Amino acid sequence: MKTFLLLGLLGAYCSALSTKQQRRFPDDFLIGTATASYQIEGAWNEDGKGENIWDYITHNNPTVIVDESNGDIAADSYHNVERDVEMMRELGLDVYRFSLSWSRILPSGFANEVNEAGVDYYNRLINEMLKYNITPMISLYHWDLPQKLQELGGFANPLIADWFEDYARVVFSKLGDRVKLWITFNEPREVCYEGYGFTTKAPILNATAVGTYMCARNLLLAHAKAYYLYNNEFKTKQGGQCGITISVNSFKPLTDSEEDRAATELKQQAEWGIYAHPIFSQEGGFPKELVVRVAEKSAEHGYPRTRLPQLSEEERVLIRGTADFFGVNHYTGYLVSATRHTPEYSTVSLLSDINVGTYRPVEWLQSAASWLTLMPNSIYDVLTHLKNKYNDPIFYVTENGWATSPEIGLEDDDRITYYRAALESILDSLDAGVRLKGYMAWSLMDNFEWLAGYTERFGLYEVDFSDPARPRTPRKSAFVYKEILRSRVIDHDYEPDTAVMTIDEGH
Repeated sequence: MKTFLLLGLLGAYCSALSTKQQRRFPDDFLIGTATASYQIEGAWNEDGKGENIWDYITHNNPTVIVDESNGDIAADSYHNVERDVEMMRELGLDVYRFSLSWSRILPSGFANEVNEAGVDYYNRLINEMLKYNITPMISLYHWDLPQKLQELGGFANPLIADWFEDYARVVFSKLGDRVKLWITFNEPREVCYEGYGFTTKAPILNATAVGTYMCARNLLLAHAKAYYLYNNEFKTKQGGQCGITISVNSFKPLTDSEEDRAATELKQQAEWGIYAHPIFSQEGGFPKELVVRVAEKSAEHGYPRTRLPQLSEEERVLIRGTADFFGVNHYTGYLVSATRHTPEYSTVSLLSDINVGTYRPVEWLQSAASWLTLMPNSIYDVLTHLKNKYNDPIFYVTENGWATSPEIGLEDDDRITYYRAALESILDSLDAGVRLKGYMAWSLMDNFEWLAGYTERFGLYEVDFSDPARPRTPRKSAFVYKEILRSRVIDHDYEPDTAVMTIDEGH
């Protein structure tokens, strides 16, 4: 077996530390990594797979990607099942979260035609993981809608709820006997605001005034239908759980003024409350301050009715409570002001509706992604806030990670700093009584990073995209993460020295 050597790491730092310095994760706490189908699978048109919205965008409008790349091959995980699971084994993962490609399973998006070759790929991955006691957590949707459905309106079409329910039924029937942790949607904000109300995610609809709000309503109904489908038809015999993952940045007021506190609340409602509140609050429905603000701004701009489509009483009741757990994707945070750092808006949009400013101190560690900085204690702030706001739900941190540039290579010390700070914050959250059941690092390996292409790297493993074989090599952070998984310990005073660690393939 080939052995990868990495200098600059303390091999067995935990054994030399005093018990008082060490903080330990519970034995039943799941620690793992996460990926997404379009970002790693490749094989974009192989074995019957249909076209999705990212295939369409990257092939027909490649200049929207920074390096004009695409996910046609990506990390080629479609042809590397054994190696991907081998990496999971090398790290000692408890859990691996991945998403399914809707168009790989249903090429047209509709359930009348099931592509068994696509199902077989996911069967092979799941079975290989289970062979080594690695728990699969599956996201039904991570941004790669079948293009045929997009041409019918996608998430702006109310029928998306039925289409998604049909897709979910196929998946639960085919894979649910072995999968016990299900996520309906990954990051509704990124689907709706970035894809429908702005230009930073496919389908780049840029319907700024109404796109975010139309999508939000329809996506929530689609989520609820899939949840009840699982709960009513599959849960008793399969024994799993079904939740949703929402991206939750940390927002704190820039000052202690009443105006900044109110601006922070409105920012939270617009970013994630519009998706979380209908599901997790006791009253259900969209957040009330946001509802009032959008109605006021709609009238101000001459609209005959609010641009935020209202939920009927029946729909509000249908959506409320439709999650067995709250999946939190968390990366960064901002300070919020009612009066400072507020940009000028040229179009009517969700951002112009709330009209608040955001600020990040220059001393916060900056990643290779312009949007991602290390905000101190941000995971703790987010999880304790959500715990108190939504009556103590069960949580999983389903993504958390750091971007480096391709030039950094294997020596990713900033990523280590970020992960260690994040995991300390996770332990603080557990100490505070947050019912947190697991943590997943983003990402297992380098991948296609949406509009950034391959200019930003999030992987614990480096992928050589210039080599047709797409070899994976562990970064320095992989060894640190491996040791944390092995020992289940974080030491606050840890510093690496010049010892050597190895990861042996297959061990």
